[in-house]
Amino acid sequence: MGLITIIIVALGLAMDAFAVSIVSGSAYKQLNVKHALRIAIFFGAFQAFMPLVGALAGLSVREYIEDYDHWIAFGLLSAIGGKMIYESFKIKSTKEDSNPANILVLLVLSVATSIDALTIGITLSLLSVSIALAATIIGLTTFLLSYLGVFIGKKFGHFFENKIEALGGLVLIGLGVRILFAHLLF
Repeated sequence: MGLITIIIVALGLAMDAFAVSIVSGSAYKQLNVKHALRIAIFFGAFQAFMPLVGALAGLSVREYIEDYDHWIAFGLLSAIGGKMIYESFKIKSTKEDSNPANILVLLVLSVATSIDALTIGITLSLLSVSIALAATIIGLTTFLLSYLGVFIGKKFGHFFENKIEALGGLVLIGLGVRILFAHLLF
């Protein structure tokens, strides 16, 4: 898996956090850089940390599943992507009085948006990938997109939210198909 593929995975994973950042940005009456940084730091840090945890779990079972790891990677990426697409069509309600910069709210949102990154970490442990590099790229990509998402949300509200999450799901499914075909055909 090359650098370009890792960046594409990072973009796909960041879409959940990006969508939540857009919603968070639309909830602010008085938005400032501090709010956007807080959200971006939480989302980026959790997205960087979870693949590391997943990779450690994956390394412990790697020797038992080497012969069919490409099918597992395909299945996990397709499941995550499918879940993202499904969730993009669900109607989400947000409370008007919620504070997206509240530490407890941010912790819950950070964990919720980074569960997929945990699963990706398991997948990455099955491939020839520097998990430290992948986690760094995933975290930085999520940080940048989340930061931008807060301001986009303030400006445009909920218009983009569902479309972005569906696009992220399609990207992850495409990568799963690519891994499967690369292994089976080459």
